[in-house]
Amino acid sequence: MRERAPGFTEMGTLRCDHCGEEFIIVHDPAFLDSTLAEQQAHWLEKVLAEEHERERKHPDRIQLPG
Repeated sequence: MRERAPGFTEMGTLRCDHCGEEFIIVHDPAFLDSTLAEQQAHWLEKVLAEEHERERKHPDRIQLPG
């Protein structure tokens, strides 16, 4: 599901390798950081893989580390 976050800038999209679900990484326009977005994408890949290992569903929203 592609849910837009009003007032935020889309930094990229990550697709889960296991189920194909897509997640959008967004940042506040005052704090855009492409390096941070890349680090968040790597972190998110690990979280999504762990959820599949534990047979858990992905939540609609995941708070990324800052």
